[in-house]
This record gives sequence, structure tokens and C-alpha cells, in this order.
Amino acid sequence: MDDPNLAREGVTRPTAAERDDAIARPAPHVASLARTSALPWLLLLVAVAALGWSLFKPDKLGDPLATSLVAFEKQNRLTVFSAQLAPVVASDDSRMFGLVKSKQVAVIPARVDYTLDLSAMTRNRLAWNQEAKTLSVLLPPLKVSRPNLDEARAQYLREGVFITREAQDKLNRNTTRLAEQQATTQAANPVLMALAKAAAKDAIRQNLAIPLQVAGYGEVKVQVRFDGEAG
Repeated sequence: MDDPNLAREGVTRPTAAERDDAIARPAPHVASLARTSALPWLLLLVAVAALGWSLFKPDKLGDPLATSLVAFEKQNRLTVFSAQLAPVVASDDSRMFGLVKSKQVAVIPARVDYTLDLSAMTRNRLAWNQEAKTLSVLLPPLKVSRPNLDEARAQYLREGVFITREAQDKLNRNTTRLAEQQATTQAANPVLMALAKAAAKDAIRQNLAIPLQVAGYGEVKVQVRFDGEAG
């Protein structure tokens, strides 16, 4: 109902449609004030984000060759393969102008280790291909250890009517020396050397691929060869 006093003063009451429209439409100065108030906070967040990136952004990847050399320095000598051998040797002894003869046949287990001297690894033996993510490694020759004879498990067969103490000592020394020589020869067998080289290459690939992955290079291919092998 219209107020008679308002009608006399020339003031008209807004219609219901006008009131609904005014409620639905926010005042322009209110929205402008909200945008003005949010702007400093937005700029602050952008500044903080930029500062955080400058402080904590990832460093550039280091030198892959240096990373590989560090992996080598952790173990100067690496045993890559071991062979269990069983030399069979024989020795004779003759005394009293050949009247007293004796013979000893021995089977002496022996162990031989194949090692890499990693202290010989320098930057000259490494090459890095950035595009292919491939590390090429040139290894020095394998070193074969002196045979470790296990005489506690040796088996002996002796022949002779009478074997003196001196003759027995001589037979033992001879069979030990011959067993060591034979084990050294067996250790240089091409089949055993090929197995040892394959084991060495696998060990080097594992020892280098993992540190490079941890350093951020991702999936890296490691190519390994020995001196004298085709590249």
C-alpha cells in the first residue's frame, strides 16, 4: 500500500520488479573494492613463488665422467670372478742309488680370483655421448691372482715300499709347486677368461648405471670393453 505522505512529497515507491533487480545486481563499487583488495595478495604470492624457484630450483646435471670416477674410487680393486680348480700332479723320488723309489700323485683344490684394478681408471678411459645417453668404458686387462691351494682338502696317492721322512717332504713340496703352476695355466684358459670378462662387464655396467640414474641422467646405456677389444 502506498504511503499518502510520500505521495504528497512527490516521492514514488519502487516497484516489486525494480526491487528484485536491485537485489540481484551487486553494487559496482563493492566488486571493484574486492578486486582492489585481492591484488596485493596476488602479487605477494607471485613474488614468493618466484623467490622459492630461484632458491630451490634443480641444479644443472654435473659431469657424468666425474660421477663415474667417484663410483670407481669407492673400490680400488674389484673381484669380478672366481674359479675353483683341481690340479692333478705327480712327483717321483729316488734314493740309495735308485734302489728306493717312491711316487706321489696329488689332487689339490685351488681357487683363483679375477680382479680389476679400478685405480687405473681415468677420464681418458671414459667417453660420454649426451645425445644417446651412452657412457663408453675402456677397462684395463684383468688380473689373475696367485692360486690359493687348499691343501687341507688335498687327496694323495703314494707308491713305494719305504718312504722316508725326507722323501715325503720332497714329494709334498714338488706336488705343491706343480699344482700351483698347473692352476695358473688353467686359470688362463680362454673359456675361463671369457667368463671372467663377461662378469667384469656386467659388474661395471651395474656399478655405473645406478649412480648416473641417481644423479639425474635417467636410463643410461653403459658400453664396456677391454683393452684390445674392438669398440
